[in-house]
Amino acid sequence: MSSDIEDDSDVNGARSYDPDAEHAFPDEKLNEVLHAIENDVEITTYLEAQNVNAVTRKGYNDHGPKHIEIVRNRALRLYDLLKAGGVEFNGAEQQGLPEEDEAVIIALAATIHDIGHVVHRDSHAYYSIPLAADLLDRFLPQFYDTAEVVHMKAEVLHAILCHHTEEDPLTTEAGVIRVADALDMERGRSRIPYEKGGRGINTLSSQAINSVSLKPGEGVPVLVEIEMVNAAGVYQVDNLLKAKLRNSRLEDEIRIVAINTKGDDQLVERIEL
Repeated sequence: MSSDIEDDSDVNGARSYDPDAEHAFPDEKLNEVLHAIENDVEITTYLEAQNVNAVTRKGYNDHGPKHIEIVRNRALRLYDLLKAGGVEFNGAEQQGLPEEDEAVIIALAATIHDIGHVVHRDSHAYYSIPLAADLLDRFLPQFYDTAEVVHMKAEVLHAILCHHTEEDPLTTEAGVIRVADALDMERGRSRIPYEKGGRGINTLSSQAINSVSLKPGEGVPVLVEIEMVNAAGVYQVDNLLKAKLRNSRLEDEIRIVAINTKGDDQLVERIEL
């Protein structure tokens, strides 16, 4: 199958997963799961509720439905490019699950990785685990038998826990979630706190990122191109994305290039990771 899928990101950084496009992985099961996710009231409500502590009360960048859409789409895009580039995924395989479940693990973990925010922003990755475990116990049986549910649940929870830098991924699937989470960095993500007067480093640096594109790389499976409009974007690239890429299992598979496109601000012209 071809992996040359256009990265058709819109102005908010979202890229809709196209079930009719050709991918480097089997995706029939994935499409079924994505359809179920979109129509699951508990999941969609969590995605709305988790933004209350993060944005309304703490003034951080978006962690709601738009963030989840972007992270999930970019995680699947990363997965597609990595698979096309010959990168091996070990999570599903070591649990005795078929290849098609690699993408399902990634999609599910991307969707519910932040639900711990409903408890608190601080340590939310750890709060996400019991909440996600209960949700998966209800959601997964429509697609898997009891033994498969346990194996799938194990891998999704591992990927959720490892999306923050405190815990290192032990699977390639988890590494994809960790990196994809950091790739939601454009100015659209900081729109709410910025409009409310927030001027913290996360908000200002996000405002400096104009676009993020994921493409096949030369010599590596993935090229991430980041367009900055001023030097504040360096924080997103060098502090946040670099930290997520470190120990992700994907350091040698992804090349990151960030370019400052504004000629009147040449403090930083180009960064490569």
